[in-house]
Amino acid sequence: MRLLTHNMLSCNIKGVSNGFPLRLEAEKWVEKEVELNADFLRGIFPKIEWKALAGAARAIGYDQLPDEADASMLDSDDFLRRFHHALLELHVEEGALVCPETGRRFPINKGIPNMLLHEDEV
Repeated sequence: MRLLTHNMLSCNIKGVSNGFPLRLEAEKWVEKEVELNADFLRGIFPKIEWKALAGAARAIGYDQLPDEADASMLDSDDFLRRFHHALLELHVEEGALVCPETGRRFPINKGIPNMLLHEDEV
């Protein structure tokens, strides 16, 4: 699971009002090289919840993202490389996503987060 995916997921358990961001508990992750596409990064940047991305990156040991970011930083090649690496090249293979409100754990196996809800959570 890429951190891009993590940034788009939330806990949808019935009655949960604070289901984002999910806390990332990574047990295994890998780096997979992907060609940098600056236009894609500039286009996706406004859709990214930055604090969630930076926090997830730190959870797997990548501390090269600033705590806050704004669109003016997209002019920096160094910032684009770091943003690209965190967003698209870090893949969580095993671990869990944890709802910030209920503590419900959603497992990540072989890079796929299982966000299926139990019958009583729907």
